[in-house]
Amino acid sequence: MPGAEARVLVVMGVSGSGKSTLAATLADQLGWDLAEGDDMHPAANVEKMHAGTPLTDDDRWPWLDLVAAWIREHLDTGTPGVVTCSALKRSYRDVLRAPGVVFVHVAGDTGTIEQRMTARSGHFMPTSLLASQLATLEPPQPDEAHLTVAADRSPDEEAAEVVVRLGLQPVS
Repeated sequence: MPGAEARVLVVMGVSGSGKSTLAATLADQLGWDLAEGDDMHPAANVEKMHAGTPLTDDDRWPWLDLVAAWIREHLDTGTPGVVTCSALKRSYRDVLRAPGVVFVHVAGDTGTIEQRMTARSGHFMPTSLLASQLATLEPPQPDEAHLTVAADRSPDEEAAEVVVRLGLQPVS
């Protein structure tokens, strides 16, 4: 398992799993840069998802390239960071993968994730797309630098698990 050599954490999982909240908590605790992968989506992708239409691989590649560029910039400059990205398929993670990158998979049962999606406001992803995301999800495999955390706890508890398991040093 990767430890202190982790320089970029990609907080991944289906929409509603708590990626953004966990990523913000980790970035704050570690003093690392934070990027919200959803903000990198082209407007056409956001419109498509808002309308309840699942993205295709062709829709995702340009977005994944932007997320990968953010990761590469941070690795190249030695600046640690945390970025959210659903990274649902291994082929998507292959675009993002590099030495120093660790995927943090936030995994939860459908009921918990549906509740989270229903409770949030102002997000473009409707609950109706959860089934397509779950069908697309290929959980990380043992040969991928990753850890999986359960999405049924508070963000602070989830972040504490990530910090301990990766041997990271919080700034506060």
